[in-house]
Order: sequence, then C-alpha cells, then structure tokens
Amino acid sequence: MADGKSPTKATDRSAKSKAAINQKSKRFTDEERAAMKERARELKAASRRGPRAGKADGERDVRAKIAEMQKPDRVMAERLHAIVNASAPDLSPRTWYGMPAYAKDGNVVCFFKSAQKFKTRYATFGFSDKANLDEGAMWPTDFALKELTPDVEKRIGALVKKAVS
Repeated sequence: MADGKSPTKATDRSAKSKAAINQKSKRFTDEERAAMKERARELKAASRRGPRAGKADGERDVRAKIAEMQKPDRVMAERLHAIVNASAPDLSPRTWYGMPAYAKDGNVVCFFKSAQKFKTRYATFGFSDKANLDEGAMWPTDFALKELTPDVEKRIGALVKKAVS
C-alpha cells in the first residue's frame, strides 16, 4: 500500500476500535443513559429559568414525573411526596435524573428512584451526602421500598426531618 500500512493492520485497528466502542456503550444501561440525558435537560431548563425559579416550578416538574410513572411506583411516589412535604416543608421539590427529589439551598437532600424505570425489583428512597444522617462511622443512605406501611411512612418522615435538621 502507498501509505505503508497493510490492509490487515488497518482491519485489525478498525475491529479494535469497534470493540472499544461496543465495550464503552455497555458500561451504562439504557436506563442509566436515559437518566443522564434527563439530568442534562434538567440543568438546561434550570439555567433558562434563572435564579428566580420558584418552588412552584419544581412542584410542577415533580408532579409531572410522578404522573408519568406506572401505577405501583406512581402511588408510592405520590405518597412519598406528601410525606416529604409534611415532614420538611422547607425542602423544594425538583427533578433529579428524571426522578422526584427534594432540595435545601439548591442541594438535593433526598430522592425517589422508580423500580420500573431502572428495572429493579424494588423502588428506593435515598439521601444525598447533604442529608444530616451521620451516625458513627457507617449509616444507610438508600432504602429499598416494597410497600409503604404506616410504620414505614413514619420512619421515612422521621428520617427526612433528621436529614434537614
């Protein structure tokens, strides 16, 4: 060949490149990639709204995301939304990676993750590192939710109150 490269070496490099691309794309699930795209849209929307975006904007966004969920997760998310609002009315609802979340001073404190969206066997309610839940050298930050019983609701309410204290 005129460029000094053999056709075999060029083909080998091409095959390696394709393998690398295929391997990279398998690092995240389709659901995780969709959540990252959703986060990018959220950031873009927030920058368009500017610093005067109110709690009402976040409330509308969270309610819209909850309404998109299928029944088991939607019912749970609606109930969690009510629990968080009652337990910590100062938290601002917002979406985070396409899921309902609640922030204090612009920082997400707690969030819900749908089981159906992420194809997991249970939904989760989690807390970020901004939550005031530190207990010793180790403490839980995400909780698996199969159903919301009165005891579970009470525990979540107490955790949310502690997280913002």
